[in-house]
Amino acid sequence: MTLRQPLSPETLDRAADSLRAGQLVAFATETVYGLGGDAANPLAVARIFETKGRPRFNPLIAHFADTAAAFAVVQPDQRAHALAAAFWPGPLTLVLPRRLDCPIDPLASAGLATQAVRVPRVSPGFYDLLAGFNGGIVAPSANPSGRLSPTSAEHVETGFLSQSEHAPEHLALILDDGPCPAGLESTVVDLSDAGQPRLLRHGAIAQTDIEAVLGQALAPDTDPAVKTAPGQMTRHYAPGAPLILNAETATPDQAALVFSNPTGFEAASALEVLSANGSTTEAAAALFAALHRLDALGPKSIAVGPVPMTGLGEAINDRLRRAAAGSAPDREAAG
Repeated sequence: MTLRQPLSPETLDRAADSLRAGQLVAFATETVYGLGGDAANPLAVARIFETKGRPRFNPLIAHFADTAAAFAVVQPDQRAHALAAAFWPGPLTLVLPRRLDCPIDPLASAGLATQAVRVPRVSPGFYDLLAGFNGGIVAPSANPSGRLSPTSAEHVETGFLSQSEHAPEHLALILDDGPCPAGLESTVVDLSDAGQPRLLRHGAIAQTDIEAVLGQALAPDTDPAVKTAPGQMTRHYAPGAPLILNAETATPDQAALVFSNPTGFEAASALEVLSANGSTTEAAAALFAALHRLDALGPKSIAVGPVPMTGLGEAINDRLRRAAAGSAPDREAAG
């Protein structure tokens, strides 16, 4: 039986059994595919870090079937309840103080006193699976650490197999539930103290929408050296080919990625347009899949046209900056 299987009652049962046995399962959310493990099982949590090659100071997000389950492991305040009511299930992660009896293994929060939690939008059958785990399912993106995030089951499969001829030892199953509609990771907000809430990661919910619910501005991350949530690494989300940001043209040995207007990039060996309509929401959903397609062609580099900072443009530019920081050194090291 191949590792990648379509989502069905039978494969969901197999996934639940694998998770209870401490194995890992890749599954679709509205954002990207996650590499899931039982949050209360120390061995499963350790296997996530091992399988991804993820630094152990980089915390994991715990996923739950509903708000009550998520808030049973942390200490929510009025702001957390307001944001959960507005955006869950959906692409918002909240960082909150852990309860003293929190069942989630401390490695998942990198030994910190906080825990990142969210209620994702998943297929109905997967909610039943999530409900069977009191500590939820911890799940970073289902890809080798630092590489492009997967928005399809095929991305998961090729991403891990590109690192080795064999599937990762503890990855039991990839549940294929089609492409992820948002295509961009969750927005992460830190509510761990009573002061001004902090935006730790731009994501699939715009900063302005969150601020409208809170009635106050989100502060930027003031201590990036301390990783309290995923997505804070300077080098992240990287393809193999170097990215050239804010390019105005492309050469024949380059691939090109543009927001909406391909003018000036006609010479590129391959071209991806994120949104012909100029929609940042549409562009966000297309970003990682487009980068996967271009990178698979093996270009010398990928010329990336400017992306506006409106709407989800801030999140798209965040991913591109981190990808550019991560891709070029890797290509140089590979010779």
